[in-house]
Amino acid sequence: MTEDLVSLTVAVSDHVAEVTLLGPGKGNVMGPDFWRELPVVFGALDADPEVRAVVLTGSGAHFSYGLDLPAMMPTWGEVLAEGALAAPRARFLDEVRALQHAVTSVAACRKPVIAAVSGWCIGGGLDVIAAADVRVASADARFSLREVKVAIVADLGSLQRLAGVIGEGHLRELALTGKDIDADRALRIGLVNDVYPDQAAALTAARTTAAEIAANPPLAVQGTKDVLGHEREHRVADGLRYVAAWNAAFLPSKDLGEAVQAFLGRRPPEFTGQ
Repeated sequence: MTEDLVSLTVAVSDHVAEVTLLGPGKGNVMGPDFWRELPVVFGALDADPEVRAVVLTGSGAHFSYGLDLPAMMPTWGEVLAEGALAAPRARFLDEVRALQHAVTSVAACRKPVIAAVSGWCIGGGLDVIAAADVRVASADARFSLREVKVAIVADLGSLQRLAGVIGEGHLRELALTGKDIDADRALRIGLVNDVYPDQAAALTAARTTAAEIAANPPLAVQGTKDVLGHEREHRVADGLRYVAAWNAAFLPSKDLGEAVQAFLGRRPPEFTGQ
């Protein structure tokens, strides 16, 4: 399972697996390698009888800066071209569904997943921790559902999964503004269970929780997670299908092109609603 992985590392000890994001450069950005490897890793952990719980964290100071836009743009180029017709849009729909499947592999893993977040957790990073069962953070953690700021409707699960975690009001505020929130605000709205002084303490707490889970009868734990997720995951699956189709139809826009150019040029975007 761990051979040839370039965006993740996996270590297993005492029935607890620890998965660490290793995105290229600082911030563990999520490029093609990450999206290809994430479902492979969590599918293998799901099937491994020696694994009873999973800790998910990021290498370095940050959990993840989210989607690696420059790396993903070649895949999206044809659907963003002016006048893109049905065929490129259908291929883009398949691409979105593949990314959705990668995130869903975290939620679908029968072994409970505890995310330990430090530093920035942006966009795709937030999608991934939304699919975890428990989230803890260090005091320096920052969270952002930022897709709206780059002319994208978030389509990998945050809009579907976080309503049951933080409530509709908080979710709509984060999704419609794209604002950043700190660890204290994340704790108050229930995005994380606890906040710890630093990265090491947050990771220790996640490992402790995972060990507590791993000490329980594994089939009862897996059954409990399955029952808890039954209603939610049916609703999430419907929402993911809808937003994938919506983005395949409406994502191409001058505003998205402007967002990409502004990002690459390190300047503020000027959106026109086109």
